[in-house]
Amino acid sequence: MTGVAAQTPCILHCGRFALSLTRPLIMGIVNVTPDSFSDAGTHSDPAAAIAHALELVREGAAILDIGGESTRPGATGVSAADEIARVLPVVCALSGAGVALSVDTCKTEVMRAVLAHGADMINDVNAFRAPGALEVVAPSNAGICIMHMQGEPRTMQLAPRYEDVSSEVADFLRVRAHAAEHAGIARSRIVVDPGFGFGKTVQHNLELLRRLGELAGLGYPVLAGLSRKSTLGAITGRPVGERIYASVAAALLAVANGARIVRVHDVAATRDALAVLGALRASTWP
Repeated sequence: MTGVAAQTPCILHCGRFALSLTRPLIMGIVNVTPDSFSDAGTHSDPAAAIAHALELVREGAAILDIGGESTRPGATGVSAADEIARVLPVVCALSGAGVALSVDTCKTEVMRAVLAHGADMINDVNAFRAPGALEVVAPSNAGICIMHMQGEPRTMQLAPRYEDVSSEVADFLRVRAHAAEHAGIARSRIVVDPGFGFGKTVQHNLELLRRLGELAGLGYPVLAGLSRKSTLGAITGRPVGERIYASVAAALLAVANGARIVRVHDVAATRDALAVLGALRASTWP
């Protein structure tokens, strides 16, 4: 990784919202899928997903990340039509919730549909490499999250390899962010995500977390998504439903190391932990 660190914008322009990055933002996860690794499909019904999303807003989420296709290791894909049928009713129902609505998708057809119905952000695990993806998003005012993934969900955890994981991830994200800017997407609309658990071993994930400041030096807000992931299970020995404490610890460490946004399942617990960190940094009570 070379070059002088760029200044990260203080405001994230995200559709209808201009989100201040002076304090860490919490992105709450809303899986509208029957095969999510973290919640066993308990919110796969749109009504259940909407109710869950509104609870996350009450708990303190500034952004909701709505996904209609599982990207867990070994996951199989779904059609664009099925994905749209899952997420669009949720996006429409939450349009008045007062928070930014992100849609987690790598399909241009889904991007086009949700942007037409008010989505404020597109979160793409494939880094907008699908033909036409950047061109679909660029004319909108939506934010974008560019994620690094080695391989693809079905095979990404078979044998991930890097010479220097932090430098390689940073180089990839820089190239894709520059491509987005070249397509007409302002720097203030761009977020980058190292993709914890997406083609990385436990040691790769820990190295990325330790060196997260290097990614922050790219000049784009960094999103960290470690919540309930298998790395935390490997460290603690706990099953996915018992990783709340490890997830909160990981979110705190990510913010301490430079992340501006944390993508989490357990919003209330994360909010309280970040409030303590914020009070310590400010040396005053909130």
